[in-house]
Amino acid sequence: MYDRTDADRGTWAIRCTDARFILTTPDLTTPSRIERATRMSPGTEGMVLGFLGVLTFSFTLPLTRIAAPELGGFFIGIGRAILAAVLACLVLWWRRDRLPDRRYWRPIVIVALGTVFGFGPLSSIAMQSLPAVHGAVVVGLLPAATAMMAVLRAGEHPKPAFWVACAFGVVAVLIFAAAQGAGKPQVGDLWLLGAVAMAALGYAEGARISRDLGGWRVISWALVFSIPALLVIMLLILLSSGMPSGSTQDWLCFTYLGSMSMYLGFFPWYRGMVLGGVARVGQLQLVQPVLSLVWAWWLLHESISPGTALAAVLVIASTALTRLTRD
Repeated sequence: MYDRTDADRGTWAIRCTDARFILTTPDLTTPSRIERATRMSPGTEGMVLGFLGVLTFSFTLPLTRIAAPELGGFFIGIGRAILAAVLACLVLWWRRDRLPDRRYWRPIVIVALGTVFGFGPLSSIAMQSLPAVHGAVVVGLLPAATAMMAVLRAGEHPKPAFWVACAFGVVAVLIFAAAQGAGKPQVGDLWLLGAVAMAALGYAEGARISRDLGGWRVISWALVFSIPALLVIMLLILLSSGMPSGSTQDWLCFTYLGSMSMYLGFFPWYRGMVLGGVARVGQLQLVQPVLSLVWAWWLLHESISPGTALAAVLVIASTALTRLTRD
C-alpha cells in the first residue's frame, strides 16, 4: 500500500490503496507551515495594533491646530463628534448590535461626557491660540491623569510613589505653561488641562466597562447616546455664527478628526490591548506626545525649543513612573 500526503505544503496528494487511485486536495482549513511561521503572536499583534492606534491619535492636535483658526474650536469639537456618531450608527447597524443593559447606561454617559463633550471641544478651543507643540506637552499628561482617575474611581490605595509621580507630571506641566506664558499659564492652558481631566474621567470609566462590553462598543454607544445633545448644540452654533468657511485642507483635517481620531482609531487601540495586555500596550502612549511634536514640526513648521523638549521628557517620565508605581 502506498500512502503519501503532502497537504501541509499545499500540494496535491495521490493515495494508492488496493489498486485504487484517489486524487485528493490539501486541507485548506489547516494552516500551512509557512503560515504558522509567519503569523504574529497575539502579544506582537497587540503591540502592532496598539501602535497603530497611538499613531492615529498623535495627529489629533496638529490637525486641530490647522483647522481650528478657520472653522472654530467649538464647531470642530462638536462637529467631529457628530461625524463619529454617524459612523458609530452605521457600524452598530451593520453588526446588528443590541442596546447595552440598563446598568451600563450611566457609565456610558460618563464616557460621553468625558470624551465626546469634554476633550474634543475643550482641546479644539485651546488649539485656536496655542501651538501644537505646546498642546502636545500638556496633553502628554493624559495617561498619568487617566491612571489617577482610575485609582480614585476604583477606590484603590497605591503606593505613595504613585502620587509623587502624578504630582511630578502636573508640576512639570504647570512650570512649562508658566514659562511659555510669561510667568503664568495662558487661557489655552486652562482649556487643555480641563480637556485632560475630562478625557481621563471618560477613559477610566470606559476602561472599566470595556471588560464587559468591549472597547469599540463603549465608544460607539457613547457617541450614539450623545447624538440628541450634539445636534442641539450644533444647531445653536449654526444659528449664532453660521456655517464656517474653510479651505479644503481645513475640511480634510476636520474629516480625519471625526472619523479617525474620534472613532476608528479606537478599534486597533482597544483590540491591541485585548491581545497584548492593557499594561504592556498602554506603555505605547508614552510615544504619542513625541509623535505629536514631530507632526507639529513637520506639518506646521513649529520649532521645538529646548524647554519644550525638556518638558516633554519630564511628562513622559512622569507617565512611566505612574505606571510602574501603581501596583
